[in-house]
Amino acid sequence: MFNLGNLGDMSKMLEEMQENTTKLQAELESKTFSVKSGGGIVEVSINGKGEIIDLIIDDSAMFDKITLQILLIGAINDAYKMVQQNQQNSAMGILGGINPFGAK
Repeated sequence: MFNLGNLGDMSKMLEEMQENTTKLQAELESKTFSVKSGGGIVEVSINGKGEIIDLIIDDSAMFDKITLQILLIGAINDAYKMVQQNQQNSAMGILGGINPFGAK
């Protein structure tokens, strides 16, 4: 049959996981990631929520629309990848110490 004594342990573990998730989300949202493209011609800064918070374009890029578009797309995509990678690494850090099957 079932061992009901372990339900309390599992409940406590789930509470801790929820607290850690809330802390992680706040921590992620407070981070800023910056990416330069084209040797610094374009710089994009993005926060941990995936919102672009700053965009710097060197004056030299203002005369070549196609190049500017390519540099912006590249910088924005790289910035989003940084945010996603950071989220994945942080989530693995939380889950790394938890074994739902009780093995140690």
